[in-house]
Amino acid sequence: MATTLNNALSTQERLFRARDAASRTAQLSTAEKNSLLENMAQAIESEQKSILSANQADLDESGIEGALRDRLLLTPQRIAEMAQMLLDVAKLADPVGEILKEWTRPNGLRIRKVRVPMGVIGIIYESRPNVTVDTVALAIKTGNAIVLRGGKEAAHSNRRLVEILSSVPGVPQGAIELLDSSTRASVQELIQARGFIDVLIPRGGQPLIDFVIENATVPVIETGAGNCHIFVDESADLDMADAIVINAKTQRPSVCNAAEKLLVHQRIAAAYLPRIVKKLLESGVEVRGDEQARALAGSEKVCPAEAKDWPEEYLRLCMAIKVVPGLDGAIAHINQYSTKHSEAIVTSDEAHARQFMRLVDSAAVLWNASTRFVDGGEFGFGAEIGISNQKLHCRGPFVLEELTSTKYEITGTGQVRG
Repeated sequence: MATTLNNALSTQERLFRARDAASRTAQLSTAEKNSLLENMAQAIESEQKSILSANQADLDESGIEGALRDRLLLTPQRIAEMAQMLLDVAKLADPVGEILKEWTRPNGLRIRKVRVPMGVIGIIYESRPNVTVDTVALAIKTGNAIVLRGGKEAAHSNRRLVEILSSVPGVPQGAIELLDSSTRASVQELIQARGFIDVLIPRGGQPLIDFVIENATVPVIETGAGNCHIFVDESADLDMADAIVINAKTQRPSVCNAAEKLLVHQRIAAAYLPRIVKKLLESGVEVRGDEQARALAGSEKVCPAEAKDWPEEYLRLCMAIKVVPGLDGAIAHINQYSTKHSEAIVTSDEAHARQFMRLVDSAAVLWNASTRFVDGGEFGFGAEIGISNQKLHCRGPFVLEELTSTKYEITGTGQVRG
């Protein structure tokens, strides 16, 4: 597949193309959209070699190391997962055209509320190339055009992926547009593209999200940074707690649903802290803690946690630990410092679990499960644009239904209003 992007097009020209494509993408039938996604999956698999080559160029040029390099890295397995995600989305029910409500007024007017595409979706994201494929899949399935502005670290990978996806026969020209990531000017143009972008989604660290929110003149839906917490309650099964904490912190530390903070009930802290700190250290995790945690686990093993640690999203193998007096203290700490993404409690006390799930003000709360499960694919949604931690329009996994709007269709028989 030799198609290449026309890099000479300006941001404004790409926005025009996307706006024009939106009406044509909205007219695709469910069968046509599913066929496109299936063909995209096949194209991704067949172009594995060229994708890996592009990704290697990004890795060589970026100089990124550690967990952040893992965010950028593509492997044959991750490419296979991209292709499978496209197939999974193709199998999902099409939300477009769904009738949400239908009723008849006393005057005979028949009214129904129907799901329709958003139009043109803009997304600004950082160094994860899989986001390119995830968002294109969801946009196509919901009949939207999409304008992507990825991070400069992934420029080669994103360009190759968009070349492959947009060259699948039947994809409307302009339905998938990738902006130049070598300059911040494209970000500024995108976030102020009133009349072209119907909704803008920033996905990445808090500085990126804050910049977009503070400067955008188009509607924005946040996808949240993840300062995620695990609270180990006094009745927790400690073996279960170990497994959950280690998985949530180490399985993929560079993503937003990785746990960053561990809160431990003071009644079990003396028994639990030495064992979990030992396991974290053995897993290569830098451990920080408050005074009580350091005293119980061994101050030579645990670095002092500073005030700036509690609100920080690490996105690496680092975890801060705090001893709390009980359930209420854990809930208060989380609600003060969390980014409202995902929080978990490990407990055998159902009343405590229910209180935690009711009072913690985050998009997702878990009982006896790793925060790593807060993901569109793991929820059975096929893929996600991100995890929204705001409360308007969408909260939690930003998936198919959230990429639609609604319209009212009213059918009459000649009624006029008196």
